[in-house]
Amino acid sequence: MSAGMMRGMGGGSGAGSWRRQDASVVNQKLAKGTVRRIVRFAKPFRWQITFFLVLVVISAFLVVASPLLFKRIVDDGISKGDAGLVTALALLVALLAVVEAGLGLLQRWYSAQIGEGLIFDLRTKVFAHVQRMPVAFFTRTQTGALVSRLNTDVIGAQQAFTSTLSGVVSNIISLVLVVAAMLVLSWQLTVVAILLLPVFLVPARILGRRLAALTREQMQLNADMSTAMTERFSVGGALLVTLFGRPDHENRDFGERAGRVRDLGIRTAMLGRVFFTALTLVAALATALVYGVGGNLAVRETLTVGTLLALVALLGRLYGPLTALSNVRVDVMTALVSFERVFEVLDLDPMIKDAPDAKPLPANAATVSFDHVAFSYPTADQVSLASLEAVAVLDKRASSQVLEDITFSVEPGQMVALVGPSGAGKTTITNLVARLYDVTSGAVRVGGQDVREVTLESLHDTIGYVTQDAHMFHDTIRANLAYAKPDATDAQMIEALRSAQVWDLVAALPDGLDTVVGDRGHRLSGGERQRLAIARLLLKAPHIVVLDEATAHLDSESEVAVQRALDTALEGRTSVVIAHRLSTVRNADQILVVDHGNIVERGTHEQLLALNGEYAVLYRTQFAHTNGAVVTDINTAV
Repeated sequence: MSAGMMRGMGGGSGAGSWRRQDASVVNQKLAKGTVRRIVRFAKPFRWQITFFLVLVVISAFLVVASPLLFKRIVDDGISKGDAGLVTALALLVALLAVVEAGLGLLQRWYSAQIGEGLIFDLRTKVFAHVQRMPVAFFTRTQTGALVSRLNTDVIGAQQAFTSTLSGVVSNIISLVLVVAAMLVLSWQLTVVAILLLPVFLVPARILGRRLAALTREQMQLNADMSTAMTERFSVGGALLVTLFGRPDHENRDFGERAGRVRDLGIRTAMLGRVFFTALTLVAALATALVYGVGGNLAVRETLTVGTLLALVALLGRLYGPLTALSNVRVDVMTALVSFERVFEVLDLDPMIKDAPDAKPLPANAATVSFDHVAFSYPTADQVSLASLEAVAVLDKRASSQVLEDITFSVEPGQMVALVGPSGAGKTTITNLVARLYDVTSGAVRVGGQDVREVTLESLHDTIGYVTQDAHMFHDTIRANLAYAKPDATDAQMIEALRSAQVWDLVAALPDGLDTVVGDRGHRLSGGERQRLAIARLLLKAPHIVVLDEATAHLDSESEVAVQRALDTALEGRTSVVIAHRLSTVRNADQILVVDHGNIVERGTHEQLLALNGEYAVLYRTQFAHTNGAVVTDINTAV
């Protein structure tokens, strides 16, 4: 095993700063049509929802049945000394309890079917939609905020069907049936019981909006905290914190974030409790009032004791639904906000997508050409959401021109190298080849076809891409290689690893192909990770290869091994290569010198040295640094 194969060092990630609270999320009003969209989304579950609601209705009828049976037990059984009737009615009450329990189990089963099915559909739709978003979206979006939409908000949306819907329907039906039964028993006491009803409506209206706003704020704060943990729990983030000696600072920073969540949670809990306590107090006062008035009527024998007890029992079933329905505004608002936050992501329009008449790229497409291409990066409001960037307002300012009038072509099997200073626009050019962005003007063609007129799937099948920091999933070497060719055999993987100059290293590992590479492949050295990326590319066997400084940041020994692997990967393939070290592209068919978004020089290595321009200066400087001496004569550097 090599020294670097199992090490845990890796690149850092930004520590990040305190995120501003997204006011648009906290104070937003629900968008029009949200409820209509929820109904459409729930359509596949319409039969389950129907059966579920039928069970809820039956259960609501049982709520009224027991108090009416209590009345008969007292008035027709106990008062008249009819033990047989008392026994029969008591058994009936017990039977109703068993039936109610059975209905509860069935309700829970249907509730789980609907809720879990909804979560599955929402998550898969959001995940699939996010996968279609352009690279620009991911460069601006906080990972934790996006994951929060997929987890916390989706679960919040689920509650709309598993808890809120059943509660609303059950409580409304129960309320209607209870009031009807009470009116039949004694309309006078019913009027007395509902005298305090307005007291329920006032706090519900006042506190409902406030609780909904606090719920929104809690969601955003939890998303921010999730983002902070995601950044700092990655290998790069943890390494950055450790090497800069910032654990104490991070602990304080996280403590402040967690403290805000705690304080807001306490405020929300107390506000909800005050609301609930007030409603409970009103219910208790109403019960006392009914006992007082009804007891006097019973003493005067204008009301039976059984009727009074039935009314008190029904009263408990009256204020229960009223209390729940008073709170349901908060539950409904929470569910609607969750749905709306999920819909926000689903409503993002992928800038890079297939045209309606897009056709597959021919399988043998192997040419690349740029025709007077100009490019500017899209503005933030075109690709993201303020709440996913953790800013108050998205930046709508247009970016400056990154590329201007770029024209060149690469024939099948040829190599074109892009060289120039950092920030010149080289990576942007390679991104346009794979249509990670769309040009502002001009056209990029692959196989003679404008990349905007072919399907993205066929374009990406044709192109293989290796960057300077090749990504590996936290999985086995086998799984990472199979990402390029899911049906690849072990023999094919081993052949690709041999060609990439890395099989000997893999074979020496105790678990071989089943070795887990760690988060982002950080258990591998940089050179090993790059060679695995090249092996993955070889398994894909693309016609066109794009290399973005694939040998940058490597030591000399690793660079030699990676360069040998690249020579194998590029053999017979069309390639566009960003060169970190100019010595690696001396044999390129054409070298393009890019500076400030323009091609300032073009030609072969020898032609550009003879030109004695920017390329010659770059080459001479790099060669001098390599040999530890300053070269003044170009010819001595050749």
